[in-house]
Formats: sequence, C-alpha cells, structure tokens
Amino acid sequence: MELVGFSFAKLPFHRFVISIAIALCFVQVSSASNETDISALLAFKAGITEDPLGVLSSWNNTVNLCQWYGVTCSRRHHNRVTVLDLNSQKISGSISPHIGNLSFLKELSLYNNSFCHEIPPQIGQLHRLRLLQLHNNSLAGEILKNISGCFNLRRVRLSGNQLSGKVPPEIRSLVKLQSLRLTRNYLTGSIPSSIGNLSSLEDLHLRENYLGGSLPQALGQLTKLTTLASGGNRLSGTVPPCLYNLSSLVTIDLGTNQIHGSLPSTMGFGLPNLEFFSIYGNQFVGSIPLSTPSNATNLNTLQLGHNKLSGNVPSLESLRNLQRVSTDANHLGSGGSGDLSFLCSLTNATSLTYLSIVDNIFGGRLPECIGNFSITITVLALGINPIIGEIPRAISNLVNLEVLWMSHNILSGVIPFEVGNLQNLTYLSLSNNNLSGVIPSSLQNKKLIRLYLEGNRLHGHIPSQIDKCQSLMELDLSNNNLIGSIFPVVKTLIYLNLSHNHLNGAIPVEVGQMDHLNTLDISCNMFGGEIPSTLVNCDGLGALVMKDNHFQGSIPQSISSLRSIE
Repeated sequence: MELVGFSFAKLPFHRFVISIAIALCFVQVSSASNETDISALLAFKAGITEDPLGVLSSWNNTVNLCQWYGVTCSRRHHNRVTVLDLNSQKISGSISPHIGNLSFLKELSLYNNSFCHEIPPQIGQLHRLRLLQLHNNSLAGEILKNISGCFNLRRVRLSGNQLSGKVPPEIRSLVKLQSLRLTRNYLTGSIPSSIGNLSSLEDLHLRENYLGGSLPQALGQLTKLTTLASGGNRLSGTVPPCLYNLSSLVTIDLGTNQIHGSLPSTMGFGLPNLEFFSIYGNQFVGSIPLSTPSNATNLNTLQLGHNKLSGNVPSLESLRNLQRVSTDANHLGSGGSGDLSFLCSLTNATSLTYLSIVDNIFGGRLPECIGNFSITITVLALGINPIIGEIPRAISNLVNLEVLWMSHNILSGVIPFEVGNLQNLTYLSLSNNNLSGVIPSSLQNKKLIRLYLEGNRLHGHIPSQIDKCQSLMELDLSNNNLIGSIFPVVKTLIYLNLSHNHLNGAIPVEVGQMDHLNTLDISCNMFGGEIPSTLVNCDGLGALVMKDNHFQGSIPQSISSLRSIE
C-alpha cells in the first residue's frame, strides 16, 4: 500500500500504524468536506421554485458532484466546488444561505435569472470568492455589509435588481476589486469616500439609482479607473477637479443628475484616453472649453445636452473619431451668422452617426459643408434655432440619413427636390418654418414613417406619389396653402392632419381602408359632398375634426359614437 509515493512496507511497524491512522483521517476529512459541498448545493436546489430548462435534474446522488450542471471542481482539492455558474437558465427562487458553506468557491454566477429575496449574508464567509455575478435578477434588500469578508473579490456585478439602502463603506476592504457594477437598483445615500481605497478598481457603474450628495474627492485616488458611470441619479455639487486629470479614464458618464459648475478650461489635456463623455441633463453653466477635449483624439461620444451652457461651440476638427455629438437644450450661440461654423469642423469625423444641436440660439445660414458629413450619419437634428436661409441641396449626399429634424427654425425657400434621394428616411420634420413652393413629388419613400410639413407657406397640390409611402403612420400638412382635391389614402396611417388649407372635393370612400387611423383632422378647408359612412371601418378612430368645411347632409349615425367629433 502506498500513500503519496511512500511504501508502507519499508516503515517500522509503529510508524506504519501511525501512517495508516493519518491516511484514514485524511480520507475522512476529505469525505466530510465533500459531503459539506454536496449538502450545500442540495440545499441551494431546495430553494429553487422554477427550473423550466431542467438544468438541476443532474443534481442528485447518482451523479458525481463534479458532473452536476454548472458545477466546476478543483483539481487540487478533490471534489471541492470552485465554480457555480447557472447564468441565463430562467431559474426562479431564492439563494440558500447554505451557499456560504462552499468554502472553496471562487466564482458565483447566477445572473440573468429570476432569483428573489435577499442576498444571504453567508456569502461574506466565502474568503476565496473572486467573481460575484448576480446581475439581472429580482434580488431585494441591502448590499451585504460583511462583503468585506470576501477580500479576494475581483468582480462584483449586482446590476438590474431591486437592491436598496446604501453602498456600504465596508467596501473599502476589497482592495483587489477591479469591477463594481450596481446599475439599475434603488440605492440611496451618497457614494462613500471609502471607495477611494479600492486601488485596483477599473470600472465603477452606479447608473440609474437614487444616489445623492456630491462626487467624493477620493475618486481622484483611483489611478486605474477607466469607467465612471454614475448617470441617472440625484447627484449634486460640482465635479472634483481631480477627476479631469485621471488620465486612465475612458468613460465619464454623469448624465441626468443635478450637478452644477462649469467645465474647466484645461479639461481636455488631462483625459488623453477619453472615448465617452456625458454631462447630459445637469445644470452646468459657462462655455464649452476650447480644449473640450481636443487632446482626447479617441473621443467618440460627446453629450452636453440639457444644461445651461452658453457661448460658441469650438472647432472639433481634431476629434476625428466622433460618432455622436449632442449639444441640444442649452443657450449656445448668439443668433449671429458665425454660430454654425463649427459644423464644418465635423466633416473630419468620418464615422459620425448622430448630431443634435436642437433648442439653442444658433443663428445664421446652414453651411453647405453639412453635405460633406460622413455618409454614416443617420440622425441630423437642427430644430428650434433661429437658423435662416435655404436648406442646402447637398444634404442629399447623406444617403443613410434616417432622421432629419429641422422644425421650428426660420428656413425659407423651397423643399429641395433632392430630399427625395434620402431613401432611408423614416422621420422628416420641416414644420414651422417659412418654406414655400410645392411639396416635391420625389417624397415617395417606402421607409418613411413620420412626415411633418405643417406651419409653412407651401402651396400647390398634395402629390399623388405620397401614396407610395407604404410605411407612413403620421402625416401633418396642416397650416399651409395647399389646394386641390387629392386626399392621401395610405392604409398604414394612424394620424392625418390636413387642417387649415384650401383643399376641396369629396372625402373618398377608400378612407375606410385606413384601418389603424386614430386621428383625422380636415377642419378649415373647403371639402364638400357627404361624409362617407365608410369612416366606421376605421376601427381605431377616436378623434374626427371636420368643422368649417362645406359638407352636405348629416354625420352618419355609424360614426356618431366617436369620442371626439367636431
């Protein structure tokens, strides 16, 4: 008989007896330890209420523990469980406190399931645990204060649950922690300054909670931090200046809070690796620094919208990797002719997909250079500004444009015929400008869902080609000078407003084919004839406005039960 390579035959009798005793003791301890893990997992299974995929059917005494689904055992420590991974298995139930008996556990991954109730405090006993991944469940209660017992943790992911209470200051003990993700919970209180003790932390996700107070100065101690995502909270105060000098940062997301103050004039120089920067939906004031962030040549997302920023937008020509730019709902611009010159600097951004400068004070004419934007651009939103002049015909170069929003400006001239070349448009709004001329017949886009041309000085007929817009759901041509008897009948329409024009003729009986029509407003025109009874076929019709026309006869009884008729 041999034990670990030694022959008992070569030993004196008394040493042989002792060795046998040690061997038996070893076997008994190993067996007992193995039974502890088996009992812990069977107790865990007992807490499961739904297992629709049957992944725990292998968890029984006829199958070796290390062959149970989702279980990985140690090679070094025989039959000791090191990994429990049951992610995305549609499992429901609670996490058994017996999980704390898996003393060799290094990874607990139960994410993308329906676990509920509290996280058992016994998890704090798992001193070897490195990965704790419980995100996207329905776990409630507070984050464990004794999580400090798991001092080997590298990754904690608890996002997408119903956790409440504060971020425990005891978290300071997790000095090996690299990733902390607590997004989409109900956490309150402030971000503890003890978080500055996590010298290995690389990403910190606290988005969409109810956290208040100021960002702690201690964040400046996290020299390895690449991601700070704390948007969608109730944070106030100002941003610690040290944050703008954390050269490791790749993502700064402070959007939708109550943070105030101004952006430092040198902020761009301390953030050379920055790719994502958002202060959207706060109370920042002052101007956009000339260095914002000119040194961050990898920047792809710049979100400054919904603040109180003023002044001109600096040139962004060095930011060649920009994909998304938003400055909407600020006080930017002066209403003067040079306000939009920065747009030409964006022609260097060869991957630009999204640009919104809506609701500012940008004045002057739209520069022709917008036709030189990258063909990757899909959203161009320039509305609610005192922009004058004509729509550049070169806009037709942006062949992948899906959204073009230029409403509530002071644009004049005609709608370029070339707009019809934008065959990927789903949303076109040129409403409430001073546009004149006719509606171009080129607007026969099969992908167009919403078309808003109301509040202009358009004249002529409604082009018959509009019937080819087979996906159109909302059409508003109201408050123009349109004439003729063409009545657009598009089966997909939900909303149709032709009011305040000079349209005439009868409403065609085919209007009954617009099955999904919810609102029809044809008031203040010169329509005549009888109101077609086929309107009753529009099952969803809830609002019908027909006043100030020349209809004959009475409203058909079949449609008099609508909730709103004028």
